[in-house]
Order: sequence, then C-alpha cells, then structure tokens
Amino acid sequence: MKFTQFLTEAKKEGANVHLEHIEDEILNRGVAGTRDAINFLQSLRDMLAGHAKTKVNVTTKWDGSPAIFCGINPDNGKFFVGTKGVFNVNPKLNYTEKDIDNNHPGEGLNAKLKVALRYLPKLGIKGVLQGDMMFAKGDLDEKTIDGEDYITFQPNTIIYAVPSDSKLASTMRAAQMGVVFHTSYTGKTFSDMKASFNIDIKNLTPTKDVWFRDAYFTDASGTATFTEEETKMITNILSQVGKVFKQTNSLSINRISTSDTIREYIKTFNNTKVREGQKITNTTAHTKELIKYIEDKLNKDIVSAKMEKTKKAKTLIKTDIMRTLRGSANDLKNIFDMQNGIADAKNMIIKKLQQLRQVTSTFVQTEDGFKVTNPEGFVAVDKLKGNAVKLVDRLEFSHLNFTAQKNWSK
Repeated sequence: MKFTQFLTEAKKEGANVHLEHIEDEILNRGVAGTRDAINFLQSLRDMLAGHAKTKVNVTTKWDGSPAIFCGINPDNGKFFVGTKGVFNVNPKLNYTEKDIDNNHPGEGLNAKLKVALRYLPKLGIKGVLQGDMMFAKGDLDEKTIDGEDYITFQPNTIIYAVPSDSKLASTMRAAQMGVVFHTSYTGKTFSDMKASFNIDIKNLTPTKDVWFRDAYFTDASGTATFTEEETKMITNILSQVGKVFKQTNSLSINRISTSDTIREYIKTFNNTKVREGQKITNTTAHTKELIKYIEDKLNKDIVSAKMEKTKKAKTLIKTDIMRTLRGSANDLKNIFDMQNGIADAKNMIIKKLQQLRQVTSTFVQTEDGFKVTNPEGFVAVDKLKGNAVKLVDRLEFSHLNFTAQKNWSK
C-alpha cells in the first residue's frame, strides 16, 4: 500500500489508522475479508501444528503510547519525528523542538516527542519507522508486586514489569526512552512511501540512550505446539465457519460491509457487549436486538432534524437501511456465527502463543491492586501479501481497554 493511500484512508477514518480484529474483517471487507480471515487462521493453525505450508509472521502487540513515526524524509533528507499527525493532509512532521511546540502544544505528547527527536537520530534510521513509545526515563517506576521487585512502566492500559535485578532492567534504567518498532516505510518520495510489516531493525545502531526492539514473536513452530486433539478442534471450528460462509448470501455480506452506516452501527453495538464482558451466544436474539438498536438510532436522527427537508431525507435513509437489515436478518445471524467461530479459533491460538515466556510480566491496575494479565495480543502478518490483522482476546483485553485505569496523564 502506498503511503498516499495510507493518508487518504487515514483521513477517511478520522486519521486513526489501526489494525482490525480478525473477526471484523467480515464487516470491513465482506466476502474477501471473510476468506482472508479463515486463511489466516488456517496458516496459524498449521504453524502451531508444526507443518506450516505458508509463511506467516506473528508479532506481539505491545500496548504502547504514543504512536511514533521517525526517520529520514526523502523529500529533503532531514530527520523527523511525528505521531499520527503525519497522516494529515498537511503532514505534521517535526524537525526541531520549535516544530513540536507549534504542532503539539501542551504537556505529555510534547515532552515525549522532544525526547524522541533528541535520541532517535542516534539509531541511524534509513527510511521511516513506525512504533509505539513504551516509556521515557521519568515513566519508569519501582514497584513490589506479590513480593517481587520490578521496574514498571504503563504507557496505556497494561503495566509492564521487569525484574529489578535483571540485565533488561539495567538496560532500561540507562535509557532515555524505550520504543517497539513494528512497521517500516520506504520510497523515493514521502508521498510514495510503501508500508511493510516485515520490519528489519538489525542495521540500527545500538545506543544506551534508547531501548528498542521489534515486535516479532519468536517462531512458535516446535515450541508452543497444538496437540493432535487441539489441532482437530480448531480445524472443526474453521470447517464450521466455512460451512456457514457457503450458506450465506455473498451479496448480503458485501452489501453490509460496503454500507458505512450499517457497518459502524454493528461495530458500536458489538462493542457495548465487549464493554460489559458479554460473549454473544444467542446470535438470533443478538440480530433482533441489533436491528431494534439501529432503528432507534435512526429514529432519533429523524426527530433531531430541524428542517422538514432533512427529516424526509433521513426517513428515506432509514427506510433503505431497515429494508436491507430485515431482508438480510438470516445472513446477519450467519455473520455473527462466523465472527464467533473465528473468535473461538483466534482465542485458541492466542492461548497457545501466551504459553511462551514473554520479555516482561504484564499487569493491570485495579481497585484492589495489581492483577496479572496477558499481553495485549498478537499480530499475524502474511509474508507474501503483507496483510496484517490483530489477534486480541476481546473479552479480556478490549474489555480492560474500555474499563481499566490508564496512565495517559504522563
């Protein structure tokens, strides 16, 4: 994908480009997205069964903040740092501290970008890298959790903890900042740069001032493997998803995925269940609730319109949307059944990957203290096509993301 396409899509989506949950690919890209989601999970199953036929990279999804873009602008040969403002029509690229003050006034982000501008040039970055900032020096804290001493940092929802007496803790204490890189961009001009999730940081220059790493997960083949029974179980789940897929009207799937209004209402409604920590078990009832939810929303839009002309236009939109929903009710149920199956297969893969030892321990802050949690999730990258989707247990992490105490003030 060209960088200019990234910019265009980012603007369309409110300048917030992000990886999608694999089960939402049905809603995002219809028939093609459904097929890709199934294929992704089959490839991951094969990797964990020890007989991979296709190349899939798995990376750990670090819960960092802010997103950092840094490197050399090919248009002028200058080093810059930025955050998601690089996706603006007029990109916010920061070459100096004055640029940061102009583009990002106020505390917090301003200070972190200045740290990044001061120390990231030492890495000798060629091209442009994107990553998540994990900490600046002042963010590191000393905590005792369950009788063990750690240095900790909390860029967003998850608290990362490293044993105080470890070599990694010493490295982090000496650093001015920490960053995890996950995407690279290359091109002759800034607007023509292409993104790649297959990132290589081996040529970066080590410096004590920056703790950095990529997000690659150690190849799980032969280390965390599915048993024969687990392989059979996930195969049956994916086969059932495929069976429902064949029974579902492809025109309905694509009609729903190409309607921005319907797609976003479905995601919003589903997220209300995630916030409550509820799994959608009765998809027939969920479909009926969804249709009523959307109808109520559309009715409110009509009532809130002040001009008669606007009311009529919104009424026509409502009529069209309700006709689509009621005419596709059975296909909607099937979509939710497929999403459930894909989520079940995904969670089996996540649980297996979580068995491997992580670089850090992870906790969340609760009213009662610290609770052990898993990493945010993983990202599956198709090495051949370069596509990527995130594998996150929504009933755990996404629920936490909506409800847990966060650390955005620093």
